[in-house]
Amino acid sequence: MKKKISLMLCLIMMVLGLSACGIDKETFDFYGLSYSDCEMIMSQNVEQLTAMSAEDLAYVGANVDDVFAKLFENWAALVPDLGAYQGMGEFSLDQAQDTLTLEQIVKYEKRELCMTFVFEYNYETEQVDLVDTNVDLVYTLGEKMEKAALNTLMGMGTVFVVLILISLIIYCFRFISVIQDKMSGKGKAVEAAPAEAAAEAVETAPLTDDLELVAVISAAIAASEGTSADSFVVRSIHRR
Repeated sequence: MKKKISLMLCLIMMVLGLSACGIDKETFDFYGLSYSDCEMIMSQNVEQLTAMSAEDLAYVGANVDDVFAKLFENWAALVPDLGAYQGMGEFSLDQAQDTLTLEQIVKYEKRELCMTFVFEYNYETEQVDLVDTNVDLVYTLGEKMEKAALNTLMGMGTVFVVLILISLIIYCFRFISVIQDKMSGKGKAVEAAPAEAAAEAVETAPLTDDLELVAVISAAIAASEGTSADSFVVRSIHRR
């Protein structure tokens, strides 16, 4: 038991030691950019942006390159609803191989902003290039949880709606088969009508021919006997 406890304590100390290890401000160097250089870049940009009016932001945003266009556009859209400028907050940076990400918190009366700059080292020019800039609202943990819950509900609701629609479509298949059976029954009735008419014609045709033949024979007999055909009486008919 004591060995397990000591092992757990060692693991906790290792985790705490790793979390405490951060970037050394004195020795940090990103292809010539020191920690103080990065802080100065962010602070100067914040000071310039906060000093510009809405008209200046719109004008400059329309005339800068694509890297800064998103920064000016988002800043002009977010800042008017945040109240008065309160100052700069925490600065942080993160290096991943040849990519450096700088983040500067900007404090306003109603909410904080997070301004982000992304640098990459260009091996062709052997210089550090700014490849992306952006600014976004800083959300509290409760707001993030609320947004996550809403997204989850929307996703689950969409899935259930689609499942209900699929169930209704499958349920309607039985009515489609009934309609098809009715339509096929009408077609058979329409096809049967000409067949019945033809059968009646076949049945009545011999009868008409027999009557004509009887009339001819009766007239011939009456002419030979010198009598009228009205006095003839048919006793029986033998078919061969």
